Amino acid sequence: MKKIQLLALAFLTGNLLFAQRNLTMQEATLGQYTSFAPEKLTQPSWKDSNAFTHLNSKRDSLFLRTQGANWTPSFLFGAADLNTALTQSIPEAKFKLTSLPADLTWKNETTLAFSLIDADKKYKWFFHYTTTDQKVTLVQKVPSSGEESILSRNKEYVAWLNGNNIEIADKKGQVTVVTQDTDPSIVNGSSNTHRNEFGINKGMWWSPKQEQLLYYRNDQSQVTNYPLVQWNSRVAENKDIKYPMAGMSNERVSLVIYDVYTRAKVTLQTGEQDQFLTMVTWDPSGNYVYVGVLNREQNHLKLNKYNAATGAFEGTLFEEKSSTYTEPSQGLVFNPADSKSFIHFSEKEGYRQMYLYSTEGKLIKSLGHESVIVENFIGFDADGKNIYYTGITNQGLDRQLFKVNIKKGKTEQVTSLSGTHEVLFNQDKSMFIDTFNSYEVPNRVSVLTTSNQKETVLLTAKNPYQGVINLPKTEVLTLTAADGKTPLNARIIYPTNFDANKRYPVMVYVYGGPHAQLITNTWLEGSSLFFHYMAQQGYLVFTVDNRGSFNRGRDFEHVIHRQLGQQEMADQMQGIKYLQNLSFVDQEKIGVYGWSFGGFMTTTLSVTYPSIFKVGVAGGPVMDWKMYEIMYGERYMDTPAENPEGYERTSLLNKAQQLTNKLLIIHGAQDPVVVQQHSMLFIEACIKANKQVDYFLYPNHEHNVRGLDRVHLNTKIAQYFFDHLAKPVQ
Repeated sequence: MKKIQLLALAFLTGNLLFAQRNLTMQEATLGQYTSFAPEKLTQPSWKDSNAFTHLNSKRDSLFLRTQGANWTPSFLFGAADLNTALTQSIPEAKFKLTSLPADLTWKNETTLAFSLIDADKKYKWFFHYTTTDQKVTLVQKVPSSGEESILSRNKEYVAWLNGNNIEIADKKGQVTVVTQDTDPSIVNGSSNTHRNEFGINKGMWWSPKQEQLLYYRNDQSQVTNYPLVQWNSRVAENKDIKYPMAGMSNERVSLVIYDVYTRAKVTLQTGEQDQFLTMVTWDPSGNYVYVGVLNREQNHLKLNKYNAATGAFEGTLFEEKSSTYTEPSQGLVFNPADSKSFIHFSEKEGYRQMYLYSTEGKLIKSLGHESVIVENFIGFDADGKNIYYTGITNQGLDRQLFKVNIKKGKTEQVTSLSGTHEVLFNQDKSMFIDTFNSYEVPNRVSVLTTSNQKETVLLTAKNPYQGVINLPKTEVLTLTAADGKTPLNARIIYPTNFDANKRYPVMVYVYGGPHAQLITNTWLEGSSLFFHYMAQQGYLVFTVDNRGSFNRGRDFEHVIHRQLGQQEMADQMQGIKYLQNLSFVDQEKIGVYGWSFGGFMTTTLSVTYPSIFKVGVAGGPVMDWKMYEIMYGERYMDTPAENPEGYERTSLLNKAQQLTNKLLIIHGAQDPVVVQQHSMLFIEACIKANKQVDYFLYPNHEHNVRGLDRVHLNTKIAQYFFDHLAKPVQ
């Protein structure tokens, strides 16, 4: 067992400690990103290679920083100035800004782009504002009800979704209806295609030639309707959603190209098989489209090339196969200096890394580096010789900036300070803004020269809790997984005024599933203030990122395949063994809480080890993977027909009779992710087994309880622990 880091945030002088207080529940729920958010630069945007702007904390003024002035801030303009420009330039649009737009971004050295919804909430307007003459120019506008609007690069056209259909407007405001499907089962242009899996975040793409729009057409007519009861009307109403459960009929997706001049449509010949279409990328010429075609089993990926003029299949460039699953994460990236090659992202060799391919499908070079996971592709330098990206290092805890030379394949780590670096480059990649935080650093913002890392510190945030909140200390540890060899990250938040001679109750917080990581080298170590609140009430709060969780590589995550919850539970129990060796842990007062996959894990741990976990709170829990959706569920479990033993082993509906502890299940009645049927069937199983279980429903919330209602949720969770495990410290 190796200790990585010990952070004692609240070991202050006696007089200062006396002046500090505990968090309120409102602060513990909402304050982390509001009143206790560390100071930062708001909305930084590079104006040119030697200057950038950002908003002030009130968001009503824009400040300019230049290299020539040693990055000293100077006022550029404010919300009142932009109001005046809008009134003078676009009098028909009614705006009254008290803050500057959230998407204010430099397009060139003198022009800022932004969007606004007018006072009548009729249109969303896209504007340019030139600082040389303080004039606003209308670029485009779309109905405010239009969703997922996307501008062509030359701003000649804007496309948006009107319900399930696509509309396009030109510069003159002439609107063309692209699709007119009246069947609600046909959804055009939506980023929600394949339920946002496989890195999909767009449903429409403008061609580099500007006059063609590529879009998803999603036929869900074969997918079962799933009812969600709406409770707000006098007589409750039903709302149907399409929910493709594991092993059942899937949606059928195609890709269509619409030409704004001819109004003709071409469908790519991807076939009508039960499959997923991902990694959608235009060739820089606009003559071809590349598509990742993934089979229903999600273990065989083909990168196919299609003719944009005819839709014809041109060929398969390469294939990837896996004995578990292959998971595309984003589209291809072409080098602007070389249109004949592109970057493909894959974890085929163990870690998500970059591979350089020719447009003929030949692997030119692997651009991976050791065990570094590519998290965020930033871009190429000015001459296209180097790539910059942020990579995950230090056993998944750190985020560092890397540079790789394409020709040599040599990788350099640009940043070095252990922690989390968020990087914003200028246009030619000669300088970047580094926003850094770590266990000990709330936030530090610097400008660095890329070539020699010469640094100018712009801001060093103070600890926002110091002198105000008696924040408990936190320790990040390394434990060993149940396989006896794999290191796991763990976190302990100690009770306030911790005394090793006392014994404390424990709240184990768990998620444990794919695509989530709870412990990072960041301010507060990735934890929520709610857990610090629980520590202030006398609880030790403990978390382990088990095998199966995110950002540790393919083998670390894929161990869960066909047996969700099993290896994860074994690793969580390694954490319990660690706790059982601590003299200050009250072994009779250990509870567990988690949401979503964490709710599944909470229930799994509760019914498997009821003598250890005396209290559990499971939010939005999966109770049987047969009732979860295809894209996620079948990736990890295959279909129920292919893996009946795995589905039986992981189901909680056949384990209700094992429940002897206190368990509270919480669900949102409008949950479209883990539908309420999961918890209802578990409740019914508990009734049949004559087992008592507690239940709470949020009638109008979906998968997560958000906004002010989350204060109610956290109060409910805390009170359940206080009532059934250990009362709060007075």
